[in-house]
Amino acid sequence: MISGLLLLALRAAPFPIPHSPFPLQDTTKGKAVYVKWCAGCHGDGGAGDGAGAAYMLPRPRNFTVGLYKIRTTASGQLPTDADLLRAIDEGLAGSAMPGWKGRLSQPERRDVMAYIKTFSSFFADTSQHVVPLKFSSPPGGGTGAAALKVGRQFYDSIGCRKCHGDQGRGDGPSAPTLKDDADFPIFAADLHQNWRFRGGGSVEDIYRRLRTGLDGTPMPSFADLIDQKFLTDEELWRLAQYVRSLSSAAPPDVRDVVHAPQIAGTVPASPDDSTWARAARYWFPLVGQVIHKSRWFAPAVSGVWVQAVHDGKTLALRVSWDDRTESPDTAWLRFERRILETVAGDDSAPPPSSAEPWPDQLAVQFPARLPQESGGMERPYFLMGAANDPVYQWRWTSSPRRAFAGLGRGIERFDTLPGAPAGQATYDHGEWRLVLSRALATPDTANEVQLEAGRAIPMAFFAWDGSSGEHGSRMEVSTWYFLALDRPTPPGVFISPVLAMLVTLTLGLVVVRRAQRRGAFRGIYDDKTATTRR
Repeated sequence: MISGLLLLALRAAPFPIPHSPFPLQDTTKGKAVYVKWCAGCHGDGGAGDGAGAAYMLPRPRNFTVGLYKIRTTASGQLPTDADLLRAIDEGLAGSAMPGWKGRLSQPERRDVMAYIKTFSSFFADTSQHVVPLKFSSPPGGGTGAAALKVGRQFYDSIGCRKCHGDQGRGDGPSAPTLKDDADFPIFAADLHQNWRFRGGGSVEDIYRRLRTGLDGTPMPSFADLIDQKFLTDEELWRLAQYVRSLSSAAPPDVRDVVHAPQIAGTVPASPDDSTWARAARYWFPLVGQVIHKSRWFAPAVSGVWVQAVHDGKTLALRVSWDDRTESPDTAWLRFERRILETVAGDDSAPPPSSAEPWPDQLAVQFPARLPQESGGMERPYFLMGAANDPVYQWRWTSSPRRAFAGLGRGIERFDTLPGAPAGQATYDHGEWRLVLSRALATPDTANEVQLEAGRAIPMAFFAWDGSSGEHGSRMEVSTWYFLALDRPTPPGVFISPVLAMLVTLTLGLVVVRRAQRRGAFRGIYDDKTATTRR
């Protein structure tokens, strides 16, 4: 009897509610936000099976299992509210999940976070103690050669290269076998593109992913290796610093114009010629072709790096891009089949019946004729032109390895021309490097664009990764950009400012000297005047 009364008293006792860094959330309002903005991908019941999910890789998060990749908690634990809110606010780079910080109000984002948690009973389990890990600070000297050498040693010793590859481009021997816990195919991250890392690309972000792992994926937590004394916390930081060093110091800016300087001598034909080390590089993002059927929603090539030079007679264009395999590669056929089975290519067309050993391909596109000065910058339709307004393209294929040119009259028609650019390509540790070169002026003025210095020349890019099942209209595309063939700077441009400066300096000295003479004359005159008055 006494114990029963005590239990009732304890239940009725006004115990304080644990402090939360967030104000109380409204799940009813959160549901309204979720239905409007999230259900299309994540599904009405939060199982990651919305109407758009079949077209996405990676797939939208299944909230019902309570399994999250990006956390500050230990592997196997639920994320904190701050973890969830960060994903909602900033999005997840390299996936279809956008950042909502600029689109939804702060109360809306907090309410939808609370509603998402209702999909999994794990969040309601009071025995779950969601506690963020305490992370150490990075040791100094992280960009030095000695630190990066240690990081590279552990990159090899703990098996990172098995998935991510020797140079970190996601082309390791295990890469074609990777899948997540839901049996969907998954790409090993390309460590040369940290701006696409889910959860952030800083050294601190990378270190935290190494500590926590990415639950639901083949990426494990390496915290147990610290517990087992296989490596120290500082050495894990060195690994994170090495991974960060593989990407550029800052995310690449997307600029509209590729400048091709005029060089002395002939243009380089090889993609590894030393000339390219002195040429500026330009990054252009690519996206899946989703306009023309059959559409493609899982692009494998995220962008291309472009360099260009000319010698007054010939243009050389160097295009490089990351590609996990030198297609066609039979070792990736099973992975290709899983991609085709997982990702819907079109809502009205059946998927391909089987995987095929497709080659890798690239296309560089120009108008067939440069826009007239009087007509402005009108350009053909960017998606390979139209029947009455064709585009001129250079195309390259890895098998057979060759370059050719032709007119695109729409995505389904390409008329090959007799003239072709010279092409040399190199594949090395997950990267293609290709040089295409052609005379600026050609005899076929009716079909081949005539490249002129001092003109803004429209240019666009297309790519296909054969081992991801990309061919035909299943490809990556860019919008129009511009190529500018720069003229050499006349010597007068450098001499004239110097001459102007010398003339200005001389005139200044003359003025100063005259002023000094006048001042001296006035002094003598004043002295004589004073003497006369006396």
